[in-house]
Amino acid sequence: MSSSESNPKSNSEPEKSFSDLSESDEHLREHRTSSEDVYLGKFLHLKKDIVQLPDGNTTYREYLIHPGAVAIMPILNDGRILLERQFRYPVDAAMIEIPAGKLELGEDPLLCAQRELLEETGYSAKSWEFLGRIHPVISYSTEIIDIYLAKDLTLGERALDEGEFLDVFAASLDEMHEWIASGKITDVKTIISVYHLARRLKNL
Repeated sequence: MSSSESNPKSNSEPEKSFSDLSESDEHLREHRTSSEDVYLGKFLHLKKDIVQLPDGNTTYREYLIHPGAVAIMPILNDGRILLERQFRYPVDAAMIEIPAGKLELGEDPLLCAQRELLEETGYSAKSWEFLGRIHPVISYSTEIIDIYLAKDLTLGERALDEGEFLDVFAASLDEMHEWIASGKITDVKTIISVYHLARRLKNL
């Protein structure tokens, strides 16, 4: 078989751009035909759905219903970023990450961010700015995380939840870039928040 037969697209033909795609995504969508609750815990809700694929075949999807969360990039007056070190049981490691927390039912994300920053670090902020939204685990969870920039910080008294233990410290943006590159920081919300902050500072 010639190379042209095995690869119908010519090497000189450029790949499509996003703007070349159809505006409709119907040819990609899956449609639920049935759904069952597999597990309902205090925090997570596991579902198993039967879905019809675009080609008419069926398969199953298992996924977690998540209440949503917020993450905060708190900037101290000296320009350093307030961070936490917290043990995360599923990965059996103490992780470096920015302050974050899950939403209570019906809670406004900004109010949640203000509450979590104070509870976990003892700091409150006069200035708040929305940086972006992420879907950290699109393959098996409905979770979204809204990211906020917090500035003009004032230190008060933190009030950790029962059973919550963490260290609070500060690092520069350059240090965080180095820790991401070396694998010292692997938490996805923290990595993406560094991207958002660096992009914002570049555009100032």
